[in-house]
Amino acid sequence: MTTQLTEYDVVILGGGLAGLTLGLQLKNERPKTSILILERRDETAPEAAHKVGESTVELGTHYLREVLNLKDYLDEHQLPKHGLRFFFSPQHKNDISKRVELGPKERLPVPSHQIDRGIFENDLVKFNRDKGNELILGASVKDVDLNDALHITSFEKLGQVHKIQSKWVVDGTGRRSFLKRKLGFSKDIDHNINTAWFRINQEIDVADWSENTTWKHKLEPGLRRLGTVHLLDKGYWVWLIPLVSGSTSVGIVADANIHDFNEFNKFEKAMMWLKKHEPLAYEKIYPMRNDLLDFKILKHFSYHSGQFYSDERWAVIGEAGAFLDPFYSPGTDFIACANTWVTDLINRDLEGEDIAVRSSVFEQVHNAFIENWLPIYQNKYRLMGNTQVMVVKIFWDWATYWAISTLLFTNKGIINIKLLKQLFSSKDSVLKKLGGLNNKMQQLFLDWAERDNEMHEAHYLDPLEIGFLQTFHSQAEIQYNDLDLVEKLRSNMEILEIIASEIFRRINHKIDNGKMDMLVDPYQMKLGSDGSDFEQTALIPSDPSISNDVDKFWFYRKNKVLI
Repeated sequence: MTTQLTEYDVVILGGGLAGLTLGLQLKNERPKTSILILERRDETAPEAAHKVGESTVELGTHYLREVLNLKDYLDEHQLPKHGLRFFFSPQHKNDISKRVELGPKERLPVPSHQIDRGIFENDLVKFNRDKGNELILGASVKDVDLNDALHITSFEKLGQVHKIQSKWVVDGTGRRSFLKRKLGFSKDIDHNINTAWFRINQEIDVADWSENTTWKHKLEPGLRRLGTVHLLDKGYWVWLIPLVSGSTSVGIVADANIHDFNEFNKFEKAMMWLKKHEPLAYEKIYPMRNDLLDFKILKHFSYHSGQFYSDERWAVIGEAGAFLDPFYSPGTDFIACANTWVTDLINRDLEGEDIAVRSSVFEQVHNAFIENWLPIYQNKYRLMGNTQVMVVKIFWDWATYWAISTLLFTNKGIINIKLLKQLFSSKDSVLKKLGGLNNKMQQLFLDWAERDNEMHEAHYLDPLEIGFLQTFHSQAEIQYNDLDLVEKLRSNMEILEIIASEIFRRINHKIDNGKMDMLVDPYQMKLGSDGSDFEQTALIPSDPSISNDVDKFWFYRKNKVLI
């Protein structure tokens, strides 16, 4: 039996994080838009819902708090996040107080959150309905017929087939990727990682993993637990994420070329894997095994998409499009960007504007974002056992993220066509230069790691004690007009060039005894260079302030403990 067709402006396939937040954003910006969200699950999500993506960082947090107006809700109903926290020095896996630790000591000025996805998505359902969006649970999408005038979506609920019409269809079906599979635009990525993760119905606080009082008291009680904790060694990292329900999310993410997925693809195996690779984590978590809530695996975590946006009034968002890697917690960031591009296209189209050029530009920018971010992850799991290389890499990655990506988003630059043309139009434009410079740096980290095997221990690094990181982070949400934003991004790009040059000098000096006062072209860097092969018009001298900042996280020559 088939019911009569109903018409909507927008049908969103999938009522997970991407689809529900898009529904809110569309309604906030254009209240008269009629929206239907179809979600396959037929009941409320449980607390500690089994979904990856519980940790937000600055860009995605700005989206949730400021764009969706969820600031008060997040402060009241979800946990504050005390940054990303990393533990290196794998030679000290049995004594966390001896591992090099990277993470903020004080509460961060720009907020982020640890999100219990079950609680959050249930509340997002309510928020959407309160706004007037229709949402059907237990709706299994069967087909989408894309037409020039109105698309027809077929879904089944309780054995009955329903068909509805809409001007727009947006796919937020997650890894089922309904439209991608239907239209055949899947695209692989050469980045083969696997993950297994589970929830334990207990609080896990790494601050309790050592009796070393000096180490324990370096931070206020509870702050270590509130961070997204990473335990690292070659080829893998393990996460610990607290949830407001009192549970803890634990995950293993590993490069398939280094760690066999079959060794941790079941809970019992994962425990034995932790016993071998992170014995202290195993010692603390294994006694809690009876409080296991769930266990899930994902193979080949990373994938791309051949298309994201169409002027034929369809789009893919969230994990229905592309996903790179959970390291640095970027999932909500990519949802924020995609939803913002889609919202702009839909609103303009519904108001009668031709969106052909905008959809093409957004497609190019989205792909450029992925191309710039992918080198951050590709082949980098092999670096995770090298403490000094990873510390420098993380600080570099954060600098580019706060200085360019976050600032561009918080100032609505990603939907500003005129601004995007300035930032992408030539090889000397900011985002083109960022891509080139980042590629050089990521290759430099790989080359450096191949020739470095020094061990380091018992250092504590606070990113906000590094001058340029503190500046980039504190300015990430400042609002600029278009002209000032371009100038700010250019200025930040110049600082990134100086930082890259300073890091190169030190690496080149350490590995190949290069001169510490050499002038550097950061776009031509390679180990062993004496500077003679650099273009003489683009040379950067050492900057005393940046040099002092880099010295704070440069371990060579230092055997003393940094407090």
